[in-house]
Amino acid sequence: MNGPVFDIAHMLAGGLVLVSMMMLYQDRLYALLNMFALHSLVLTLSVAWQAFVQDAPHLYVTAAIALIFKAIVIPVVLHRMIRQLGIHREIETVVGIGPTMLAGIGLVALSIVVMLRVTPQADPLAREDLAFALSVLLLGLLIMVTRRNAVSQVVGFMSLENGLVLAATGAKGMPLVVEISVAFSILIAFIVIGVFLFRIRERFDTVDVRALDDFRGRRRK
Repeated sequence: MNGPVFDIAHMLAGGLVLVSMMMLYQDRLYALLNMFALHSLVLTLSVAWQAFVQDAPHLYVTAAIALIFKAIVIPVVLHRMIRQLGIHREIETVVGIGPTMLAGIGLVALSIVVMLRVTPQADPLAREDLAFALSVLLLGLLIMVTRRNAVSQVVGFMSLENGLVLAATGAKGMPLVVEISVAFSILIAFIVIGVFLFRIRERFDTVDVRALDDFRGRRRK
């Protein structure tokens, strides 16, 4: 593989990790949604480049799905949902931004060390993409764990799924039927989550998941 091809693929996958770190830093919902749209856009470019490198036309479909649904439709719908629910725009975190960012850096370093050691014989491009994909996945989990707002946890879940897509495309692609089924699964999950958020808002007048914990504690008493 020539240098420019590897460098561009490396830059795009690394850019996805960088945007994940930017998402981890955000403390306002609108900014987090904008970062997720950027996250999905970088994923689109990465998958499209992999389609070109691997000569795999079906990956262009994956890139189109990521662009249409994740970079455009889902962020727009979530913006409208936030306005309709009247959700507080600031995101409450379990720990401070500083410790969270340090934990994110540690997870990225751990992902790179682990993945490069367990795949010494793999294709260099696939190794790099898998290492970055694992970083994105763990950062998505970290967003879900360190945020109390249900919407931000949904965004963390969807960024985690972006990491899975990056891993699948970096490992020489995946069948088109799998990509389509995953896209529809995410869409159905998104609809269910939207209904779930509206029900939480109606019942507790908030989407802070601590309200559910408090309610569960009162029921036990």
